[in-house]
Amino acid sequence: MKDTKKVSFIAVMLMIFTSAFAFDNTSIAYYTMGFSGIIWYVLAAMLFFVPSSLMFAEYGATLHNDEGGVYSWLKNSIGPKWAFIGGFVWLASWMILIVSTVSKIWIMLATTLTGKDTTGSWSLFGLNSTATIGILSIAFFIVVTFISTRGLGKVAKLAGIGGIAALALTAVFAIVSLVLLAKNNFQFAEPITAQNFIKSPRTGYQGPAEMLSFIIFVVYAYAGIEALGSVSDRMKNAKKNFPRAMVVGAIAITLIYAILILLWGASSNWNQMFKGTSANLGNTTYVLMSNLGLVVGQSFNLSAAASQTLSFWFARFSAFTMLLSYFGSFFVIVYMPIKSFILGTPRQLWPGKLPELNKFDMPANAMWLQAVVICVLIALTSFGGRSAGGFYNVLTLMDNISSTVPYLFLVTAFPFFKMKTNLQRPYVIFKRPVTYWVVTIAVDALLLAGVISTVVDGIADKAYWDLFLEIVGPILFGLIGLSLYMIYERVMTRTPKMAEVPLKQELDR
Repeated sequence: MKDTKKVSFIAVMLMIFTSAFAFDNTSIAYYTMGFSGIIWYVLAAMLFFVPSSLMFAEYGATLHNDEGGVYSWLKNSIGPKWAFIGGFVWLASWMILIVSTVSKIWIMLATTLTGKDTTGSWSLFGLNSTATIGILSIAFFIVVTFISTRGLGKVAKLAGIGGIAALALTAVFAIVSLVLLAKNNFQFAEPITAQNFIKSPRTGYQGPAEMLSFIIFVVYAYAGIEALGSVSDRMKNAKKNFPRAMVVGAIAITLIYAILILLWGASSNWNQMFKGTSANLGNTTYVLMSNLGLVVGQSFNLSAAASQTLSFWFARFSAFTMLLSYFGSFFVIVYMPIKSFILGTPRQLWPGKLPELNKFDMPANAMWLQAVVICVLIALTSFGGRSAGGFYNVLTLMDNISSTVPYLFLVTAFPFFKMKTNLQRPYVIFKRPVTYWVVTIAVDALLLAGVISTVVDGIADKAYWDLFLEIVGPILFGLIGLSLYMIYERVMTRTPKMAEVPLKQELDR
């Protein structure tokens, strides 16, 4: 008996929040750009996140009965060949993202337990810390995959836990920061000046190219909402609720990001926090949250020991809630991208029983193959000896631009989707051709500006090898996708009657 339970509007909203929002993006933005990060987040939302979410809402509402998600969207816009290539690049970027972020869970766990990152001293079976983290990450991902193959209901519930944890951390941080501001007569630790909102305090982000390169990070911070296209066919009243969830989610996340970046300045002066300190991209959230607890204690005239204790518990609380949030997000990304891509593509593109559904209506075989690939990549980064760090950097660099290129496919395909006359459109936002063409060009221009500025930075810094790795990612994955599709075309010349039949349609025969 298949799990056909419908997913509620609230559940999808929590999935959106879990997939496209990360609390640590706000602290990283403040660490990198100060208050000026707000402008870039709002700009990226206006030119990328909100318009692309509206596009995805139209895609999802029109094709809400299609199993393929992103692949179906592209197929009905630019044809199956480019849909498969673009979808493959998109799927691969998610897999690399998992490999490059799974180790963060153990840093969060260590901070939750001890108040600081102790993973450097962890050891299992006499192995060093890197190998130990690798074993734990592999075991963790196997458990995540096993649970996810047991049905969408479990994915939604666990994703919901992550979403609630992210909301809880966001709410606590916002409330405490507002209380602190009220106590201090709304005086920010970081001065509220026009210059602070337009210029980064970091010396490495002063030029136009460097500041434009920050767009790649912002796009990365907003990434993930398109993966929810794979549940549009499982929602209650999908024609109405899916577009509404996408629109509300996009607007809410944009506002939350902007407000939280501003609130970091309530307790943390940028120069005092980051100049000449050990803060970095990996620990900046805990550094800032720890400082928030310390400043709150001092503002309310607590003793030095009590203020330090409060600082310690603020760091632990942030680590614990982020641990739950990341934990929930893994259950979304282990299932959503693979389901969105695999189930909509022609059956003959995949070998054997790879795309078949299990009794819980989940593509378990494909999910387990994905788990094998990810575990192998984790093992290579963890047990590679001296080259492990270098291989990890390769994955990170390849993921940088790879995470942006799929959006170029989805956005560029939208006008062609709009020009299709054989589709029933229950939900239409962009009604005039001039509107959706202008929006498409604007979004593409922003994405290309980020990619080009990254290339310019690489050339200016003479980091040619890193630049090659950043570019080779989408090219390599695109060539793999093209090769698979060419094999499929040769197979179809022998069995033309089976061409273009998605797996779901075969199962429904």
